[in-house]
Amino acid sequence: MLECGSHPNREIQGVNSGEEKSSAMQLSAALDSLDRIVPAKERETAVFLDYDGTLTPIVNNPDKADLSASMRTTLQYLATLCEVAIISGRDLQDVQKRVGVDNIWYAGSHGFDIAGPGGEHTEYQEGLDYLPALDAAGQRLRAALEDIAGCLVERKKFSIAIHYRQVAQDEVDSVKRTVERIHANHSELRLMEGKKIFELQPDIEWHKGKAIHWLISKLELNKRCFTLLYIGDDVTDEDAFRALGAEGSGILVAEEDQQTFATYRLADPTEVEIFLNRLCNKLEDTS
Repeated sequence: MLECGSHPNREIQGVNSGEEKSSAMQLSAALDSLDRIVPAKERETAVFLDYDGTLTPIVNNPDKADLSASMRTTLQYLATLCEVAIISGRDLQDVQKRVGVDNIWYAGSHGFDIAGPGGEHTEYQEGLDYLPALDAAGQRLRAALEDIAGCLVERKKFSIAIHYRQVAQDEVDSVKRTVERIHANHSELRLMEGKKIFELQPDIEWHKGKAIHWLISKLELNKRCFTLLYIGDDVTDEDAFRALGAEGSGILVAEEDQQTFATYRLADPTEVEIFLNRLCNKLEDTS
């Protein structure tokens, strides 16, 4: 590395902040802004990435969200040029297996479970205390939702995801009411809503933004020496955009206008791959 200086709310939630967001109408196209996003040759780069909806398209069945061979090749090459971390709501082992790239960091369960090269591994210990509550809520949710066609209750280690992408539109309100009713009996859990998904997580101050701060500290990514990027598409990624703030660049993956803390936009995972390949070329030229 280069030498440089010294080194809860019980309602359905989005991001953990009441700060003002900007409209996607105000976002610059990241494909046209690479030189602004990564401007200085004397600085190294660190790239943080979401998985679903960012590296892979959103699909009806989350088990089918497989990484393309070309995206994997891009990530493998990018990892030879800079620090790379995948921060996903998926369980750690699941996202590690799906990405299959060595020498990068993985943060599963929205950052509750983190692993790095060489067998490094850490879990956010406070989250372990919530496993019995998640077990109990998961059992109740499966029993209450089993008769709704297309509804999938996915028990992850540090959360429960209720997918309703394949649920008939006239049944969606029933799913929401059931989730809210069961959540009301578990004050120790918070309820989040994303793209066709509800998720119960430990109601503690830990999320993707906190995971990014942990990785910045662990990897000694001094913000005066590194250009920091985060690319993500969903509500939980807003914590990461907010965590970087003016010290880095948040890039939202979205085709339509929406409120966000990001400053740039890519339309879909295809544009993400194009952007990452252009970034590889830029980093290769400046190395």
